[in-house]
Amino acid sequence: MSRRRNSGRNITGILLLDKPLHLSSNDALQRVKRIYRAAKAGHTGSLDPLATGLLPCCLGDATKFSAFLLDADKWYRVRVRLGVTTTTADAEGEIVATLPVENIDAARIETVLRGFRGSIQQMPPMHSALKHNGQRLYKLARQGIEVERQPRPIEIFALELLSVDLPEIELNVHCSKGTYVRTLAEDIGRELGCGGHVSQLRRTGVGPYLEAETPFVTLDEIAAMADDDTPQRLDAHLLALDSALGHWPAVKLSKDSAFYLGQGQAVVVPQAPTSGLLRLYDPSQKFIGVGTIADDGKVQPKRLI
Repeated sequence: MSRRRNSGRNITGILLLDKPLHLSSNDALQRVKRIYRAAKAGHTGSLDPLATGLLPCCLGDATKFSAFLLDADKWYRVRVRLGVTTTTADAEGEIVATLPVENIDAARIETVLRGFRGSIQQMPPMHSALKHNGQRLYKLARQGIEVERQPRPIEIFALELLSVDLPEIELNVHCSKGTYVRTLAEDIGRELGCGGHVSQLRRTGVGPYLEAETPFVTLDEIAAMADDDTPQRLDAHLLALDSALGHWPAVKLSKDSAFYLGQGQAVVVPQAPTSGLLRLYDPSQKFIGVGTIADDGKVQPKRLI
């Protein structure tokens, strides 16, 4: 029995996709994979169908490093509808409660926001992809089943009030991995005494990729490039896979060190950092993977191309 082989182009890079509204992250990824005719593709953390914005799509060898973007900080711009609580904490859920918002102003909102900045505990929502006894929570929620969850530590690095136009407010959020912005909006509404839910959500940054600095590309734009049968135009939108790791120290290896590292052995690198994750390059400055510092100070491989 022969193994099934991946068909498609052996292409490597990271596409900063501007995911459209009402499309799941996996559907968006599959469209990117088809447009690029890529043999292998993966994304770096789901966006809800209600959300738009940055969905980094990793093609080829870049999929080996997608976990590092999954663990990266995230940035969002979110509109919160105060006074209305829904089953899903966003506009797609059923309304479960309504309360007045007339007595809420910017000063009161700012007071509440202060309590959500920094290290906090957040309860994962039932409508999430987390698993309980092997089942996704959102599947249980659709059956009307609610299970006990444990709060998890997250970090809200920045929470900025952009505008107040009751019943809606707009926020900028810079947060750690694992943060549910829907839950954050719901909790803010609860502290204000009126409830709330996400009415609009856009992810504006993941790790080193920020919308203000690096343009995102849409499905329509890359589909149009594919129609003219010019792969070079498509490929020009792919970023080098080490661009996701630019904040890590770079280590240039000798020919021998690169060889032995490729065999899975730790090597001595003069003047290497003493701790943390590293970008590894061969003598020709070709990126070959990610390493760490072992207890004995040697550079050891963690993930190689």
